[in-house]
Amino acid sequence: MDASQQKFREDVDSWETVMFLYNSAIKEVGTKLEILNDEFVHIHKYNPIEYIKSRIKTPESIVKKLKRNGYESSIQNMVDHVKDIAGIRLVCSFTSDIYQLAEMIGRQNDLTVLSVKDYIKHPKSSGYKSFHMIVTVPIFLSDRVVDTKVEIQIRTIAMDFWASLEHKIYYKFEGNAPDYISRDLQACAEIVSNLDAKMLQLNEAVLRAKLSQEEDSGDSE
Repeated sequence: MDASQQKFREDVDSWETVMFLYNSAIKEVGTKLEILNDEFVHIHKYNPIEYIKSRIKTPESIVKKLKRNGYESSIQNMVDHVKDIAGIRLVCSFTSDIYQLAEMIGRQNDLTVLSVKDYIKHPKSSGYKSFHMIVTVPIFLSDRVVDTKVEIQIRTIAMDFWASLEHKIYYKFEGNAPDYISRDLQACAEIVSNLDAKMLQLNEAVLRAKLSQEEDSGDSE
């Protein structure tokens, strides 16, 4: 085997090892989140997580991100500079669930929170809203422990609906959508924000009414 073949074999082995770590990290974090949700149901009879999605970035997407940020395409640069290769998305009913889940995740002893970006309080100019956390989780191999990065996105159902459609629209235009499309998306983002706020108000009103009924029932006994 000549030097070029040896280098190719090492690159393939490194790539497969790195992808194994990211896939393992998604499994680890996903299991933790499911347990948190199950515990919440057990104690409070309410599930804050409507559903969980996970994904691994494609090689093409990783290369594009490296080039966009001025890095050469290498496995080391990928590990060092692309923080969202492994991604998990939590979709909730209400904005209050988002911050409660973020706090619960932050209290996990074997997860290390590297960074937080609150695009709910500070939306992107496009109107995008979501709560992002970059965490590391230890992956226990037979001969070592590797801390591996995972991006956790937490959104409401309405935010996820808007973000999914925005992604599809901009993908069709390869990121160069006409101005009127961008304006309409921003207007839709405002509608989504108002809907989330109204649904949260309704939920809080329901909880207050239920508590009042329970108190009245207790007084009558």
